[in-house]
Amino acid sequence: MDHGQAPVATEPDAHGHVDVDTVQLSAELVEAASVASHDVAEYALWLGDDSLVLAQHLGWWISRAPELEEDIALGNIALDLIGHARSLLHYAGAESGRTEDDLAYWRDEPQWRSAHLFEQPNGDFAHTIARQFIAAHYLFELYSALMESTDATLAAIAAKAVKEVDYHRDHSIQWVLRLAQGTDESRRRMITGLSDLWPFVDELFVDEPLIDRLEGVAVRPSSLRATVEAAMIPVLAEAELEVPRGFISSGGGRRGDHSENLGPLLAELQVLARAHPGAKW
Repeated sequence: MDHGQAPVATEPDAHGHVDVDTVQLSAELVEAASVASHDVAEYALWLGDDSLVLAQHLGWWISRAPELEEDIALGNIALDLIGHARSLLHYAGAESGRTEDDLAYWRDEPQWRSAHLFEQPNGDFAHTIARQFIAAHYLFELYSALMESTDATLAAIAAKAVKEVDYHRDHSIQWVLRLAQGTDESRRRMITGLSDLWPFVDELFVDEPLIDRLEGVAVRPSSLRATVEAAMIPVLAEAELEVPRGFISSGGGRRGDHSENLGPLLAELQVLARAHPGAKW
């Protein structure tokens, strides 16, 4: 996604790096000559907004991560997520005649559909890893199931995304273990990160009315809880971490009711496009 800048080609890497070249985006959607229905477009917005918001957060770590390799790793994960967001927003926008850039830069906060987990701030590095641990496990199971969608475009996007999210999941697992089994301070921070973010897990598995209208097309969120938890809990056990208990966030992101964190993130994401509409360089 850009403001008119020429795309930069990159070599594929071991974990399925996303090239954001327009040609590749078109290839991903080759089966999608059709335009999404209103409900399918809304569902694609859910998924695209989750990925774009998380990518924006992760991009902040470039030049700030605790080691050079992590600068590159988190940057690549962010690019993967931008690739997913582009495909999904491209498909969603076709229904209303909007481009992926229109949806990224010209919607106000109530028009976004990201879940609250993805909106949570980076915090320290352990906090970011805790958010990534939950998000990657959820997205892996989501895309694994979405490959069976009767919507050919969503199935094709999921088939590509699941390979990349598998790496994101493995990356987060290695860091959870490393931080939890490291120093007393790294362990304390890992525990704090999980405790801060766990209240936002529940919203990921809430079945909104839209899902009832997309039987066979969308993945029912409640159906993912068991597999997501079955994958996460053994990792926490190996790290000798307990599943956090406490309050559960009311959520509401799928309906446009967002946490206080989304507004500032969108202000940063959208400022250039809105300050110089139509600019090309």
